[in-house]
Amino acid sequence: MYFYGMQCVFRNVYWCLLFFSLPLFSQPASKITGKVKNNEYDKTIASILSFNIPILSVQEARNHADAVYLDARELNEYTISHIPGATFIGCDQWSPSSVQSLAKDKTLIVYCSVGYRSEKIATKIKALGFTHIYNLYGSIFEWVNEGYPLESDQGKPTLKLHTYNKGWSKWITNTNIQKIW
Repeated sequence: MYFYGMQCVFRNVYWCLLFFSLPLFSQPASKITGKVKNNEYDKTIASILSFNIPILSVQEARNHADAVYLDARELNEYTISHIPGATFIGCDQWSPSSVQSLAKDKTLIVYCSVGYRSEKIATKIKALGFTHIYNLYGSIFEWVNEGYPLESDQGKPTLKLHTYNKGWSKWITNTNIQKIW
């Protein structure tokens, strides 16, 4: 009798655990934002972001002529190339001092390779009281995919781009870009 009673208990615990854990194991379908041209890239980005910072497409970002672009990649990525005029702020070693000279109401567009690291850093910057901060959706990868220029750490045009690693480099569709990781 004891054995049968324990079986019932275990079976009930099993079903409760299974029922209540289903939301943890079932991922919602990744949405398509339409902010990048490649739908699979869009789904990939959407699956890793929390969307706690407003996003801008490359085209929307370019409409903000007075915006400050902040590069939230690592220094070795930034020195190979970055969006012209962008300011390096980093990610792993990011410090609030990197934005202390900026006006709190200035339009800031933060980017990285695809948008994940930039969202994390933009969240920290927003917490400092900045009011017009955006995450560049698709980030520097989409920037080059749409044919916009890059500059080296010497401020000269370049076609080289650090793609974080070989796996992420598949999202660079601009065949003129030399992928480095």
